[in-house]
Amino acid sequence: MTRADRDADRAAHRAALAPLLLGLALAGLSLPEVAGLVVRVLGLQAGTPVPAGRLAWLARQHLGLALAGFVLAGGAGLALGILATRAAGERLRPTLDTLAAAAQAVPPLVVVALALPVIGFGAAPILLALAAYGLMPVMRGTVGALATVPDDVRRAATAMGLTPAQVLLRVELPLAAGPILEALRVVLVLAVATAAIGALAGAQTLGTPIVVGLQNQNTLALVQGSAAAAALAFLADAGWLAAAAGMGRLLRR
Repeated sequence: MTRADRDADRAAHRAALAPLLLGLALAGLSLPEVAGLVVRVLGLQAGTPVPAGRLAWLARQHLGLALAGFVLAGGAGLALGILATRAAGERLRPTLDTLAAAAQAVPPLVVVALALPVIGFGAAPILLALAAYGLMPVMRGTVGALATVPDDVRRAATAMGLTPAQVLLRVELPLAAGPILEALRVVLVLAVATAAIGALAGAQTLGTPIVVGLQNQNTLALVQGSAAAAALAFLADAGWLAAAAGMGRLLRR
């Protein structure tokens, strides 16, 4: 391993360290004993705590919902971004840009509210909101990343006998991987952070203690839910950065 590789590894680990520490600190704050102490120190009305086991179960439900929304947004954004850079889809690019911008312009809470009368309560409204909200960053990130691939490289690959699909998979996407992965990272964190509003549609997420706390003036549950939701977003970011660092290390070998 060269010195440049070691420096890159250290930089990647440092980038993951800050969200990891913040996530662990907030996860600790979400524990009933710690949150209760903080609420008492601040002189606030405590209320009934959320048991740690219940909070862990809600975190698993929350993460599963967020990952499902991330897959929908990431898959659709990547596919539309690739389509917009192909000759067959070039004329559709203005329309795709407009639709993606419109989807992100509507706040997820409004999407959930509008979807409730049509598709009912549960996970479906928040999945729709997460997919709509994350579509534009991935699509535009993919378009911008693919635009950086030199035409000479594409022509050279074609001259070697590669089909258009092979050029895309073996040449363009590997060269454009960095910006695309960064766009996906942003959407992952957005999905984990935003999934909390699914509680308003009846989905079981870390937003559930927040809603209960607001309804019942239960400050302790409110603090626990807020801290746990923020912790999960930071830990997801740290996990993504650590995985990207590990993948980069493997590719350099």
